[in-house]
Amino acid sequence: MSEPAMVVRNISDTARWAAVFRANETQRPDALFRDPYAARLAGALGVDIANTLPHGNSYAWAWVARTYLFDQFILHEIQQGVDMVINLAAGLDARPYRMQLPPALQWVEIDLPEILTYKEAILAGENPTCRLERICLDLSDVEARKPVFAEFAGRATKIMVLTEGLLIYLESSQVIALAKDLAGHPQFRRWILDMHSPGLLRLMQRTTGKQLSQVGAPFKFGPREGPQFLESYGWRAVEVQGLLKTAARFKRPPFGLRLLSRLPEKKGVQGSRPWSGVCLFERVDRHK
Repeated sequence: MSEPAMVVRNISDTARWAAVFRANETQRPDALFRDPYAARLAGALGVDIANTLPHGNSYAWAWVARTYLFDQFILHEIQQGVDMVINLAAGLDARPYRMQLPPALQWVEIDLPEILTYKEAILAGENPTCRLERICLDLSDVEARKPVFAEFAGRATKIMVLTEGLLIYLESSQVIALAKDLAGHPQFRRWILDMHSPGLLRLMQRTTGKQLSQVGAPFKFGPREGPQFLESYGWRAVEVQGLLKTAARFKRPPFGLRLLSRLPEKKGVQGSRPWSGVCLFERVDRHK
């Protein structure tokens, strides 16, 4: 049998894939969140991607748990006084529309022009609940992003950064450079990100990652140190929530994984054990 035709064209198409899972969760009577825009944003291409990628639908529970945890962390930090949210590689995230946010909150989305142009067209008739702006920028261009970060640092006092589904596509050196750039501004106070263990990274590389590698979007980042990886670069983890444990609370994973979820969650170095989680980091002033 021949392999299914390639549907994913580039890294931006993975945003449509993620939107499919948000749309499916929204349809559940016990949904952990509701995203009424996700189905439109995913489109037919998003459904095709989920259905043709190897194991493309197998880990819907993990995507749902990740979205839920990001939502919870975001709401809590806004209650603690965050006055700007910067979503790096924002993709098709619709939080500024679907969440009840303070009208004065500044929300900035940064991503490649193609995905943001598509998103603006789909959401053209909708109104965000806060002050939203979008910046077209290739985040891999270090020299281009630095003045952008500096500009926003001058417009707020307590900034929170989101990198949902981004770091796994970066080399360790690129993650370090990004961490240093963000930590270079004291206004960047919080950073929410998702992280994977080396064991899970290898598993993903053998399945879904094979096709994504062919379109220039290979899975790369899964540090042996876990969340402690960023401690040398200005960021300290203050809360870490595993995706499997979270999903199991709401009976989202398949039965076999629910049994696995009962095991104690290992802290720190994860090694070959498959693990992923959402982490809340705080900036650390290394000059104190």
